[in-house]
Amino acid sequence: MCGLTGLVAADATADELVGHVRRMCDALVHRGPDDAGEWVDAEAGVALGFRRLAILDLSPAGHQPMASPSGRYIATLNGEIYNFEELRRELDGPWRGHSDTEVMLAAFDAWGVEASLQRFIGMFAIAIWDRTLCRLRLIRDRMGVKPVYYGFAGNTFLYASELKALRRHSDFEGRIDRGALQLYLRYMYVPAPWSIYEGICKLMPGTILTFDPATRAIETTTYWSARDAATRGVAHRFRGSEEEASHELETLLRDAVRLRMVSDVPIGVFLSGGVDSSVVAALMQAQSAAPVRTFAMGFTEAAYDEAPFAAAVARHLGTNHTEMYVTPDDVVSVIPKLASMYDEPFADSSQIPTHLVAKLARQHVTVALSGDGGDELFGGYNRYFIGQKLFHRLAALPRPMRPALGRMLTSVSPRSWDRILSGVLRQSRPGERVHKVARVLAADDADAMYFELVSHWSNVVIGGTESESPLTDRDSWPPLEDPIERMMYFDQRSYLPDDILTKVDRASMAVSLEVREPLLDHRLVEFAWTLPLSMKVRGAKGKRVLRRVLDRYVPRALIDRPKMGFGMPLEAWLRGRLRDWAESLLDESTMRAQGLLDPKPIREKWEEHVAGKGEWKHHLWAVLMLQAWLKEG
Repeated sequence: MCGLTGLVAADATADELVGHVRRMCDALVHRGPDDAGEWVDAEAGVALGFRRLAILDLSPAGHQPMASPSGRYIATLNGEIYNFEELRRELDGPWRGHSDTEVMLAAFDAWGVEASLQRFIGMFAIAIWDRTLCRLRLIRDRMGVKPVYYGFAGNTFLYASELKALRRHSDFEGRIDRGALQLYLRYMYVPAPWSIYEGICKLMPGTILTFDPATRAIETTTYWSARDAATRGVAHRFRGSEEEASHELETLLRDAVRLRMVSDVPIGVFLSGGVDSSVVAALMQAQSAAPVRTFAMGFTEAAYDEAPFAAAVARHLGTNHTEMYVTPDDVVSVIPKLASMYDEPFADSSQIPTHLVAKLARQHVTVALSGDGGDELFGGYNRYFIGQKLFHRLAALPRPMRPALGRMLTSVSPRSWDRILSGVLRQSRPGERVHKVARVLAADDADAMYFELVSHWSNVVIGGTESESPLTDRDSWPPLEDPIERMMYFDQRSYLPDDILTKVDRASMAVSLEVREPLLDHRLVEFAWTLPLSMKVRGAKGKRVLRRVLDRYVPRALIDRPKMGFGMPLEAWLRGRLRDWAESLLDESTMRAQGLLDPKPIREKWEEHVAGKGEWKHHLWAVLMLQAWLKEG
């Protein structure tokens, strides 16, 4: 795992190119503390930069930027090509070392860039300078695990793994895009292709960007898409039984985990004790001769504490387990780092425990596997298995009654609902779910219901028109008839890469830890789309077929419990330990002076939250992360 950056500036001298790219690289040292390199072609006006976290081939033979055997391609690779050893056996040597970057470049020479990408299994961001065509190519992996930002600073084309590298260029202006800001406040993240800055974009997953310095033209092509995977999958459904599907899934999972265990440095796995992380840990331990290192986080608040469940799974599997309990002081210590860590406003509050567990793991390993993707692929979120039933029930209510019912439900605080429903619903924090139901009462259909469920603020940005997003661009949706499958597609298309994977990438790379996601192997994604929904979601439970696989390794009694999620007791902490910090950032006069947000509804929600009359932790965290980012900038 590394950091890449570079620029194309036709009017820059060799010294200027070197100076620019080194400054940009210096901003990414946390992504690659082991080595740095740059390659410059002054005549072409191009400079490629790289920071290396050495994972495969720790010798100088793995240094980047690296040239292909023919010399045509100069490239940098952030991430891993997991099946590089298999590809290496098909390609001619001689070989300088044993890195996947060297194999990647040999593949480009032998098969071409596009054909090679179709054969790669991996997570990657790649920058390639084609010396024959004088073109720069930027490539992002299929699921969007690794980030790529790009755009112009004056007349210079820039790209980087993180925005902080782009900001190091002297011509970078950094004007806030108000349309993207409204998207952020709705979703709690800025969805691709937008970034918080005007003129700076995120490269979409599964995409190749080609930049022509002569014409300054940018072209993009898609070599893989979640839309196509979904469309093909539902058109060619798996015809076997659920038991047969579970065996095929297990075969794919074992291979995905096996490939991601290849490393020249110590490796471990995040373990929450839930289905996704437990199946990854189980298959990892099953293919390891020694106890696998597992890492977990816990909270003293029982409603958020998964550490005992993780410890029980670890004992059963026989792993070498390490856990840490998070305190409000731990949270306070991380908060000042978040604005710099994420570069643009980002408000998934699990960013904090994710960073802390990454920091814990980095004390022992350099690579960690995770269970990210299981919810989106196999139907793990509560909205999947309650969504359709909820909408059918709401549709039976006369429309004029729905808003009144919503107001009635929200008139009771979530904490009061928790007490009322504690003996009725087998769920943690049921009050939050009651308030979610209240928010969707006015939805016209299942898609509108989903949109409302994932929305937070709207119309609070001054002078901003909300930009189009994958969730509102109906022309880009695949032909999925079932509303739950559409929800799963929406999550794979936007929430997964732009929230979950962004969170994990920044939280882990801030401590120079590489995280690998075996459940996001594209072969698994494509197979998951062939499975009938009934093999994923039935009744009040999701991940049916994935649970069948896990049953062969871990007793169901250790796993079968309500989904908790990787959250933290933010609502209580905002009223307590974090209250002064939050109050300072939500100062009304400061917000008015900034001229970005209408402070009135924000202050109303803050006062309701502090008084215990409303539960607005997500809304408030979004504004707090924006204000912290503005203050940092």
